[in-house]
Amino acid sequence: MLIAFKLKLLLACAAGLAGPIAMAPLVSDMAVHGTAAEPAIVRIAPGNVSYREAGDFTRGGQQAEAPLRAMRFTRPLHIMRNQVSSSDYQLCVQDGACRALDRGVAVAIDRPAVQVNWHDAEAYAGWLSRKTGQTWRLPSDAEWAFAAGSRFKDDGAPVDRDNPSKRWISRYERESERDPFDTAAHPFGKFGVNEHGIEDLAGNVWEWTSTCFVRSRVDEAGHAGRATVNCGVRVAEGAHRAYVTDFIRDARAGGCAQGVPPANLGFRLVREERTWMANVSARWGKAWAARS
Repeated sequence: MLIAFKLKLLLACAAGLAGPIAMAPLVSDMAVHGTAAEPAIVRIAPGNVSYREAGDFTRGGQQAEAPLRAMRFTRPLHIMRNQVSSSDYQLCVQDGACRALDRGVAVAIDRPAVQVNWHDAEAYAGWLSRKTGQTWRLPSDAEWAFAAGSRFKDDGAPVDRDNPSKRWISRYERESERDPFDTAAHPFGKFGVNEHGIEDLAGNVWEWTSTCFVRSRVDEAGHAGRATVNCGVRVAEGAHRAYVTDFIRDARAGGCAQGVPPANLGFRLVREERTWMANVSARWGKAWAARS
């Protein structure tokens, strides 16, 4: 067990290279919904985003900047307006479906659930899906970037082939500009609302995504080699992109988060929208079960 733990932590340390995101202006026909049984969500209209891929990239054996590519979201994105609250997470704990929060985490309806790892977030998504009959999941890194809009800026830096360390020094300096001592889990709304009506993006709570760490290689001619995917390390998004080992609850205490470690680890979920046919099938399935 100890060997396996050390090996996983070593893989996390090797994952400390990040590719940033650049956001294009987006237009949203945002709508917010929510009931006592279902979290408030924001609907973001289909649109485009300029996205810098997550991961570590090399070209001809030398460090390279992550590629920037245009992406088109052809369907609306339905994402939670707030991070999952500690009181909502506690309901999952009481049901025996989620691991208990750490001591010191305030349990309140207006406070985010923090110091949770990726597996905790996955467990909650599964529990909420069973409770509501909807499908809830963590967003991908690209979906998070799309939802963040202007709250997420491109932190790309050119690579100096003669001195690659300059890039990491520049990024570390930018990341350290935030207040490293502000680690309290503030009430919702502390960090404002973005243009889509989503609260507290890029505040002091980093949010887990479903995206794995990827190491991509391209030769001098531009031919892509086989990528190395490490799903023991996931992308967490907040004031900057970080790579955190999936079982880590407090990145400040370990996990080798990229650059300045996240102050808090939390999450918000995306709700999958079923097609008209899937809704009809579900209704027929319920009706058939009731008659059986």
